[in-house]
Amino acid sequence: MPVKCKIKKNDSVVVIAGKDKGKTGIVKQVMPKESRVVVVGVNRVTRHTKPSQTDPQGGRKLVEAPLHISNVALIDPKDSKATRVGIKVEKDGSKVRVSKRSGEVIE
Repeated sequence: MPVKCKIKKNDSVVVIAGKDKGKTGIVKQVMPKESRVVVVGVNRVTRHTKPSQTDPQGGRKLVEAPLHISNVALIDPKDSKATRVGIKVEKDGSKVRVSKRSGEVIE
């Protein structure tokens, strides 16, 4: 079941569960229908690829696999620790993401 995605592309996140717990990285891709995110340098797996025209060498390649969105947390811009994300409605009616830890607005 898809969840409301509060994490967006190019956000700085920290892994809070799994084999890469504690690692940080930038979100490369968000898949809201599958509730998954791909983080640069995290959850790297080996893919065995056949030689092709685009990759004549083939062989074993390290690629980033998707993580479940519940296993990552946004990094608070104020103190660089994991935080939850809230939504706040501004006076002009626009919605902004807010850090639950410090109350800072997240760009």
